[in-house]
Amino acid sequence: MSNTAWETLSNQAVAMAGLVYFIALLVHLAEWASLRQPARDRELVAAGGAGSEVIAESAGHAQRVAFLGRLGYLLTALGCAIHFVSLLGRGMAADPNRVPWGNMYEFTLSGTFVVALLYVVLYKKLALNWMGPLVVAFLVATLMTAVIWLHDEVAPLTEALNSPWLVIHVISAIIATGAFTLGGIASIMYLVRMRAERRARAADRELSGWLARVPQLDALDRLAYRVHAFAFPVWTFAVLITGPIWAHEAWSRYWNWDPKEVWAFITWVVYAGYLHARATAGWKGRKAAMLAIIGLATLWFNFIGINYFSTTSQHSYAAERIVDQTPFPAPSSIPLRG
Repeated sequence: MSNTAWETLSNQAVAMAGLVYFIALLVHLAEWASLRQPARDRELVAAGGAGSEVIAESAGHAQRVAFLGRLGYLLTALGCAIHFVSLLGRGMAADPNRVPWGNMYEFTLSGTFVVALLYVVLYKKLALNWMGPLVVAFLVATLMTAVIWLHDEVAPLTEALNSPWLVIHVISAIIATGAFTLGGIASIMYLVRMRAERRARAADRELSGWLARVPQLDALDRLAYRVHAFAFPVWTFAVLITGPIWAHEAWSRYWNWDPKEVWAFITWVVYAGYLHARATAGWKGRKAAMLAIIGLATLWFNFIGINYFSTTSQHSYAAERIVDQTPFPAPSSIPLRG
């Protein structure tokens, strides 16, 4: 295949992955809608006073919810596979072939792929079935942003990027970004469920619908902590070890106070504070969740936002098209296909 054919394949795969993710989102939303079993039927089944028709209907309802959940997961896994093809096509389209991390568009494709992959791999181990709609909605929104505002044509790596440290540094940073994102979703849902439980207690009722499927607060808190505890050393390796080594190789300095470097360090400090507060001060629950969400905000601001607001970063090669144009160029000014 020619380079143009590989790039076309990549663009088509991105569009197809986005479509599959969107269908998965619709399926998961249908699953959540199906969870709204009539309150009267729930009470009758729970009390054992329901008739055979109500019990049969309740069983069929549960099977329908389970089927939609499995279908949504399988569609997400299919989208993840197609997503990988888009990354492969970007790398193969370059001359010479390279890793698909040459610009901000490719970084975003890689970051969202890792989020999808971690969700698919950890789905059963961490019982993430409740997280499906949230993860897929994030994937759809981020891929849409990448295609509309971040798309760039395939080009050879710049001299600063043409280094073995690119693979080591970026792989670790992207893995940590994906894990932090999943942990952040768990932290957000902790606050959502906590507020919903307070309202339910005030109204003297139990949680129902999709929120009843979200794990209990202590389980959400443990999940967020486990994911963050995994991601933090990986981020440390990327930001404080491989990043400075690569910077010294490219610019003869380990630290340049570059906006990307500064915000990466700010993210590291926030997450270090999160883990330290949990280990020493016993921070759990609401305080820990809020700190984790702040860390997630700094992470994604550094990942994408800094390229919109900074024109002095030495990492501007990661978003050359954005730096050279207005902060939010019209979608029609960006070619969607190479």
